[in-house]
Amino acid sequence: MLTIDGADVTAAFSRGAEETLRLVQLLGCGAAILKARSPSCGSGRIYDGTFSGTLVSGDGVTAALLRQSGIAVYTEEDDFSALLCPGQPV
Repeated sequence: MLTIDGADVTAAFSRGAEETLRLVQLLGCGAAILKARSPSCGSGRIYDGTFSGTLVSGDGVTAALLRQSGIAVYTEEDDFSALLCPGQPV
């Protein structure tokens, strides 16, 4: 993964994903809500890394690692109404 200036940030993205997984496991979380379309956190569709706004199918580094570890991954754009208690406002 490269920044717009061409710096390789792959190791930082990987380290961030690993640290996120460590914290999720430490806290006993079964799910995470991450930033949509992010190359780190996106779920299902992510920016392609060209800084052109182009989306491609796939998961970001953190989202993929969490999913592989059995953690449910959502974004802020998902519909959470099914997860709410009946009668609670959406």
